Amino acid sequence: MSNIMVVYFSPTGTTKKVAQEIAQLEEGDLFEIIPVQPYTAEDLDWRNPQSRSTLEMNDPNCRPEMAEKAENIALYDIIFLGFPIWWGREPSIVDTFLDEHDLKGKTIIPFCTSGGSGMGNTSERINNLTKREAKVLEGKRYGGEVSLADLKIWMDNLM
Repeated sequence: MSNIMVVYFSPTGTTKKVAQEIAQLEEGDLFEIIPVQPYTAEDLDWRNPQSRSTLEMNDPNCRPEMAEKAENIALYDIIFLGFPIWWGREPSIVDTFLDEHDLKGKTIIPFCTSGGSGMGNTSERINNLTKREAKVLEGKRYGGEVSLADLKIWMDNLM
């Protein structure tokens, strides 16, 4: 077993592809953050002020329920954490993951997918959510197609 886990949330499949490629390159184990209540296209409509995702992101205390927790997380030293950028930050269900797992002493490497938005202060938010007990590296945003070569260059610079 590797000491690397790639954790990701991917309601549309975009982030999943990047997560799978990182896991392949780093020989890491995958864990998908799956909400108890799956997101529909209507839920993800950022233009609708009453959509589920908009309401969740407007409530800083919102923690959507996960279908399951990551088992044996204590066995991993490095966690790549992937998600789409919503409203300039990680989705609330990623906050649920961070709240529900003991990440003390771990290195967290965020990555996100976005058609245009940057990561903003997402790494700092993750640092705060882990109560500064994990080492949170600066994240990386990917838009559009991501090549294995680009991922390898980024990871080689990290490790």
